[in-house]
Amino acid sequence: MASVISLQHSPSFLRFRRKPIATRKVFLGFGFGFGHNRIRCENLRNSSESDGKRRGETAVVVAARKRNHSPERCAAEGTLFGGGETDAITEVGTMIPERMKVVILTACMMCLCNADRVVMSVAVVPLAEKLGWSSSFLGVVQSSFLWGYIFSSVIGGALVDRYGGKRVLAWGVALWSLATLLTPWAASHSTLALLCVRAFFGLAEGVALPSMTTLLSRWFPTDERASAVGISMAGFHMGNVVGLLLTPLMLSSLGISGPFILFASLGLLWVSTWSSGVTNNPQDSPHIPRSELRLIQAGKPVQTQANTAKPNPSLRLLLSKLPTWAIIFANVTNNWGYFVLLSWMPVYFQTVFNVNLRQAAWFSALPWATMAVSGYFAGSASDLLIRTGHSVTSVRKIMQSIGFIGPGLSLLCLNYAKSPSCAAVLMTIALSLSSFSQAGFLLNMQDIAPQYAGFLHGVSNCAGTLAAIVSTIGTGYFVQWLGSFQAFLTVTACLYFATTVFWLLFATGERVF
Repeated sequence: MASVISLQHSPSFLRFRRKPIATRKVFLGFGFGFGHNRIRCENLRNSSESDGKRRGETAVVVAARKRNHSPERCAAEGTLFGGGETDAITEVGTMIPERMKVVILTACMMCLCNADRVVMSVAVVPLAEKLGWSSSFLGVVQSSFLWGYIFSSVIGGALVDRYGGKRVLAWGVALWSLATLLTPWAASHSTLALLCVRAFFGLAEGVALPSMTTLLSRWFPTDERASAVGISMAGFHMGNVVGLLLTPLMLSSLGISGPFILFASLGLLWVSTWSSGVTNNPQDSPHIPRSELRLIQAGKPVQTQANTAKPNPSLRLLLSKLPTWAIIFANVTNNWGYFVLLSWMPVYFQTVFNVNLRQAAWFSALPWATMAVSGYFAGSASDLLIRTGHSVTSVRKIMQSIGFIGPGLSLLCLNYAKSPSCAAVLMTIALSLSSFSQAGFLLNMQDIAPQYAGFLHGVSNCAGTLAAIVSTIGTGYFVQWLGSFQAFLTVTACLYFATTVFWLLFATGERVF
């Protein structure tokens, strides 16, 4: 009690009470735009003061507060909540909001998720030379990861909806780290063993994206979700950079086993941190301040609160709605283009422009680094548009259109690139603009099916993974058949354009299920 009294009379706390708006950045500078509009705070007060009341009584309270212009302001704006001082004191001691800690850990997981994939995309070049693989068989090896990934998407999404993302994700990271560790042994043992281990690796990684989207939808209010997904996906794209830059160095100094052992060890370290520091829902966290919990809950419509007790809808019902097909086609197109560039970019620079493996890694890493930045920018822009009154439907359509038309045009121009520098610039533009899809179809799953987003993600990702298998293998056959990447790049660009038209016609930001 004495410490609380002394804190109340300290100069910094008195200054906090006299000028709450001026000092809010000191206490909450690491958050996602606290106090960005008055409506948000009005929702927060109503959520805390009308707990347990009928909806009609809540409307009366809201109207009365609007008429009387109550002097109370929410704790998220740096002032006291309900006239008391407890929440303000709690916020003083909490410099980083709990939901920010969750998104940072999620971003680290996504970084490892993609880095573990990219290691094989680089290591396959010396393996192909050593074992004498053709371009077509190299595509089969590259796609083996997707053989397991396609099966775990639906099952993983359903498990996330039922048990939450924390436990499912922990098991997923542990298992794919084990598969990463076993990859060098499998490669030295036999080609069949390598294909089986990579398929198991994909099986474990299939839970990553459904777990991420479900967890972030529970931990973040609606108008912060795109930014949270942007941060997590920035980690995902930075995994490409880390994998592409570190793997050639470690291959040349430590041999094939070096990068696989490193990333497997980092994955197991992440699991230990995640298991003790995160909960499925913010209300279950012992560390979250009450004011932050109110802010999260007040920033969500009532119908978006997850209800894990409800069974998933039938697949027939899910596929009977055109907005579902808009998401499925968008996922198919996104995975088609993404895995072509992910799996074949180092090979493209080596074969088309005759650069060595290290140079190819640098040229390949640049586009992914800019994609991480542009993905966060797209999320922030999406949240801003929603906060300023634009409908969720129009925002999702704008973001997805940028995410497909931009890459399509860039890939058409890539056919005319005459130097590796020019090709790298065009690939950078393509991938930077494709990251706008994160604020399009990836978030749209939570919009149309908030209670079943994991299951819907699994269904759409299953179709997207099948497309990725076809595109990854197809690229190898096209290159072997025509001796050029140009034809396949043109096919991919046309697919981008066609899917954009379908998305504009049938996508919606309203709840469907």
